[in-house]
Amino acid sequence: MEFFPAIDIFNGNVVRLSQGDYNRVTIYEEDPSVMARAFRDAGASWIHVVDLNGARGEAGVNDEAIRALCETEGIGIEVGGGVRSIERIRELRELGVSRIVLGTKLARDPEFARQAAEQFGEYLVAGVDAKDGIVAVQGWMETDGLTADDLLANLSDMGFRHVVYTDIARDGMQTGIDQATYRHAAEVAGFPVVVSGGVSTLDDIKDIASWGEGIVEGIISGRAIYEGVFTVEEALAACRGEE
Repeated sequence: MEFFPAIDIFNGNVVRLSQGDYNRVTIYEEDPSVMARAFRDAGASWIHVVDLNGARGEAGVNDEAIRALCETEGIGIEVGGGVRSIERIRELRELGVSRIVLGTKLARDPEFARQAAEQFGEYLVAGVDAKDGIVAVQGWMETDGLTADDLLANLSDMGFRHVVYTDIARDGMQTGIDQATYRHAAEVAGFPVVVSGGVSTLDDIKDIASWGEGIVEGIISGRAIYEGVFTVEEALAACRGEE
């Protein structure tokens, strides 16, 4: 099971938003590549990056920061936020991004998502962000009434084999995980999910690791690391089932 330390970028800075609120921003680092090197040196193989400017329609604002992250040797960079065209996917690939997350376009334009998956295959990851079972898009600022179950059930037919599922209600709140939500998501999708939202203690990670490969592919956590609840080294050990 992979552990993905999270780097959320807003105006070039590493930040965290509380429940996706752009008015509730905490800045942790002004140079994202500094954080990436620290995560790599701690043993992480991947970093999950959210381009918060891109998520609300400001594509390109953080491209230099993303390029710097991708130039960090020895670690894979997964990026989501504002990926709404084939051209943008190509731009991110040219920056060096290893995996690209589709969110808003996945929910609002299934045909585009299907075509993108045909062209880019394993480079693409489905991003399903939901609150109370309803999918949120446009940086979590809008909903269209689409249920998470309906979206998850169609992922395989669209050509996706990886999904990051975010429980918005718990994201960044350090309130722990809702096991039933992620177990259900994996069952509906038909393949393991990457857990995002609410991972706040090492016990959470140990618990998730015990679910088995059929349910969970990986875990994303950000705020708990930045605020010293646990280290990346400790999280990786917990993923391996070590005490």
